[in-house]
Amino acid sequence: MLSSDKNVESLARLIETLKDYIGLQKEYLKFDVIDKLVRLITALSLSIIMLVLVFAVLFYLSFALVYWIAPAVGTACAFAIVAAMLLLLLIAIFAMRRPLIIRPLIRFLTGILLSK
Repeated sequence: MLSSDKNVESLARLIETLKDYIGLQKEYLKFDVIDKLVRLITALSLSIIMLVLVFAVLFYLSFALVYWIAPAVGTACAFAIVAAMLLLLLIAIFAMRRPLIIRPLIRFLTGILLSK
């Protein structure tokens, strides 16, 4: 009789410990999800800020280039030349989107989401 009481008590402690373990794992999962979500939001915010700054710099540099080549070819032609150069840059980036954008983005996201 004494050994069955110890077995029941041991089983009750084991079940209680298992409940605590599952609760702690749930808390850990919440913190892990929050950590990864914060990293993603931070990276997204930083990317948006950097993208806006790059567009602003490109905008001002394109106007500087127009006014630099305008005396040689005329203002309208200078704007057309700069627009053509930007269009070629856009086509080149679109053609190389997989190695320039998609693969690094996949590596970055898997690094964040699959890290321990």
